[in-house]
Amino acid sequence: MQATLLQRLTAEFIGTALLLATVVGSGIMGVELSAGNDGIALLANAAATGAALYVLIVLFGPISGAHFNPVVTLAMRARGELRGEVAVAYIAVQLVAAVAGVVLAHAMFGLELIQPGDHVRSGASQWLSEAVATFGLLLTILLGVRHRPGAVPALVACYIFAAYWFTASTSFANPAVTVARALTRTFAGIRPDDILGFIAAQVVGALAALAVTQLLVPLDKQARSAVPPSLVKWWSARRR
Repeated sequence: MQATLLQRLTAEFIGTALLLATVVGSGIMGVELSAGNDGIALLANAAATGAALYVLIVLFGPISGAHFNPVVTLAMRARGELRGEVAVAYIAVQLVAAVAGVVLAHAMFGLELIQPGDHVRSGASQWLSEAVATFGLLLTILLGVRHRPGAVPALVACYIFAAYWFTASTSFANPAVTVARALTRTFAGIRPDDILGFIAAQVVGALAALAVTQLLVPLDKQARSAVPPSLVKWWSARRR
């Protein structure tokens, strides 16, 4: 049976909060244990984030679709898989949960709960990196759901692990993550002044991914009529 809206929002809250706790917490632990080696710290951060994403998508995908990301939610809305009011509720919950996840990570390591970020992440290379990271993430999700729905958790986890390394920005690719990471001065942080540039680039990347997906696997009228309002119901239909 399809999950209720409360169940779906609860899944989005828990999943997004745990994702941010992983991103920030693994960054803190990586720095503490790497003896100043940023490469080792980034490796630990990327591996923990990829592993957590796989688990969270497997656990919460059947309930909410496991978006954990406003641009993913907006993409699903644009493709007719979510009603407008549900998409708004998802995004609101994701933003609140992301902040809660950062606070949780700080609390686990005994740090100041709210600490405005001071890590400079600005400039054309950073913005291009975020556009590319988000473009790749949305392509991974949209094409993965279409062709290999059962592989989506592993596909997303692998893509994010790789994107931590091949993008100059270390692949935020998520507006909620960007806002929340502006509240930490740890390894994963970003200056509040740099938020808007990152989010604008993420939106551009998401729009490009939607356009390319429509070009490669267009949703014609018949396909649109067959797409249920819930991502998980669509996945189930594709498996039959």
